[in-house]
Amino acid sequence: MKLTTIAILMLFMLGCGKNSINGMNKTDIPQIDPPTELTYLALGDSYTIGEAVNQAESFPYQLRENLNGQSLHFSAPKIVATTGWTAGELITGIKGETFLPEYDLVTLLIGVNDQYRGYAIAAYRKEFIALLKTAVAFAGGNAAHVFVVSIPDWGVTPYGAQSGRDVKVIANEIDAFNAVNKEESLKAGISYTDITPGSRNAATNTALVASDGLHPSGKMYKEWADRLSPSIIKAFN
Repeated sequence: MKLTTIAILMLFMLGCGKNSINGMNKTDIPQIDPPTELTYLALGDSYTIGEAVNQAESFPYQLRENLNGQSLHFSAPKIVATTGWTAGELITGIKGETFLPEYDLVTLLIGVNDQYRGYAIAAYRKEFIALLKTAVAFAGGNAAHVFVVSIPDWGVTPYGAQSGRDVKVIANEIDAFNAVNKEESLKAGISYTDITPGSRNAATNTALVASDGLHPSGKMYKEWADRLSPSIIKAFN
C-alpha cells in the first residue's frame, strides 16, 4: 500500500514539473499580444506602382519597410495606381476598387501625365483638390495621416533627353504643377514632401534611373521613402 501511495505521489510531482519553467507555472507567464498592423493606401500612377522595378523596390513598399524598422507596424500597402494615369483617371480608377472602411496612412502622388499630355493646370487643380478630399476621407477624416509627394522631373532621364521635347520647358511645367499640388496640400493641412530636386540628380547619376530609361530606380525610391518617413513617424507619435 505504501509503495502504491509513493508511486502516485511521484507521478503527480512529475506532472506538475512539466507545467512549470524554473518553478513558474505556464499560466503565470504574461501573454504578449502581437502588435496591431497599421493599414496603408497608396494612390497614384507609375511612380506609385514602381514601373520597371521589383515590387519590393517600389516607393510604397520601401516606405513600409522603413516605417516598420522604426517601431511602426504596417501591413502590405493597398495600391491604387496605373502607369499613365492622370489625376482624372485616378479619380475614375478609385471608383472601381474595393477598400477598407478607412486607412491609417494614405499617400498621394499624381500629375506627371497631366503635364505630359499638356492638360490645363486649372483642370488639374480642380481634380487634385477632389483627390485630397478623397484621401482624407480614406484616412478617416484625419488630414494629418495623408501625405502628398511632389511630381519628379522626367525630363532629366535618358527618355526625356531623347523625347524631342525641350527639357527646360518640361522642368518649368513640372514646377508649375507642383506649385499647385503643394499649395492645395498645405491649404488642406496635409503634409507635403518635395522629392523633385532630388529627382533631378538623375541627370548626372544614372543609378537613379530604372532599366527603361524613364522611371526611378529602387535607389531613387529609397530616397523618397527616407525623405517621407520622418514626417510620418512624427504624425504617428
